[in-house]
Amino acid sequence: MVGMLAAMPPPAPHFAQPDDARFRSRGDACPGALRLHRADDGALARVRVPGGVLTVDQAEGLRELAGELGDGELYLTSRGNVQLRGLGAECGGELASRMYEMGLLPSERHERVRNVVASPLSGLDGLGARDVRPWLTALDALVCASEEAAGLSGRFLFALDDGRGDVDALGADVTLRARADGDAELRIGALDSVARIPADEAPRAALLAATVFLSLAAGSGAWRAAELPGGAKPLFAEVVRRWGAAGLPVTLGTVPVPEGTPPALGVVTGSGDTDALSVGLPLGRADAVRWRALTDLARDHGAGELRLTPWRGVVVPGVRRDRASGALDALEAVGLVTGDRSPWTGVGACVGRPGCAKSLADVQGDAASALRPRSPDRALPVHWSGCERRCGHPGGAWVDVLAGPDGGYRVSVVRDGGRREEPVRVTDDPAALADAVAAARDPRT
Repeated sequence: MVGMLAAMPPPAPHFAQPDDARFRSRGDACPGALRLHRADDGALARVRVPGGVLTVDQAEGLRELAGELGDGELYLTSRGNVQLRGLGAECGGELASRMYEMGLLPSERHERVRNVVASPLSGLDGLGARDVRPWLTALDALVCASEEAAGLSGRFLFALDDGRGDVDALGADVTLRARADGDAELRIGALDSVARIPADEAPRAALLAATVFLSLAAGSGAWRAAELPGGAKPLFAEVVRRWGAAGLPVTLGTVPVPEGTPPALGVVTGSGDTDALSVGLPLGRADAVRWRALTDLARDHGAGELRLTPWRGVVVPGVRRDRASGALDALEAVGLVTGDRSPWTGVGACVGRPGCAKSLADVQGDAASALRPRSPDRALPVHWSGCERRCGHPGGAWVDVLAGPDGGYRVSVVRDGGRREEPVRVTDDPAALADAVAAARDPRT
């Protein structure tokens, strides 16, 4: 059984693919900021960052914690959260106390359930139907104030989509999507069915869906909506029933789940006299130099915040237009990914060896060795995994590169619903492996 380190929280005011739910023998052990996970490279803390929004002070505080208590790097997750690795076994109390002071722990009982992704460019480029930041603030407050919501799994996910369809495509348990007519759509899991509701009531509807999920999941072992007996459909039906019974307006419809695309990398033109810069972190990792380059830019020339994306990228809003191009060059100079043609674009991996005992290979090193100079347009994302758990893999269509016990890798294409296409190739030759990955990513093949 995986060892856990219990961190004592500071005094505070009142305020993967999971295994089959039917056969779970223990509670949700998803790590957090107060419950640390013991890995081969030390303890791991996962800091929830609702909507991926960090103030500059919070971002700099996390860098300091990583340097003083961990391995010096920050790791972004596929939910726009931050992980600290290489932590000492006795650092839990100090870690919790400092994160509380930084405003990253508004409720110790809810810190693992504040899982919210949001459209990273919402309110910045004029393309969304509405700015979802008010939804984000309201939903986080509702979740932290709900005793029932504290019982959610650390894997349960909310998504707030501003209408462009980016995070609606991620398969969250509860999704709110803005409509051009001013209303909102509520989606459960990957259902095509949606409930049209007043936009001002949307955060309340999302919390209702979460609490109804808990009532339906009791005794089933389900941590996600899709794991409920009967799947997500009974949850959707019960949420709609309760919403209507409360006398609130609701209209049912069908809207297919979009394919969705991450924010383009580079300069994102704003509606005023400022732009945003969108960059990627190679394999989702940032050392102190790269992280400081982002925070310095946000403090000196931006809006004073970073937005972490579910695609392991960072958006810096509010950069003066006459400084944007030069600032982007400076970020590229420290190794950040600043364009969609970079060989790092769309490449992800679990931590692999030596950090994870379950991994069969140094997948991050092998992923770096297999890079090609340029990727074709619309190349499929690729995820390298050290074991069958495939931690952090993307949704939708993607290339699965899985380490095997023989020292080789299996390469296959995964389509929506988890269907793997043939042929599946096994290779332990580095050049042949790079060729196989490149061919699988190419949409023309």
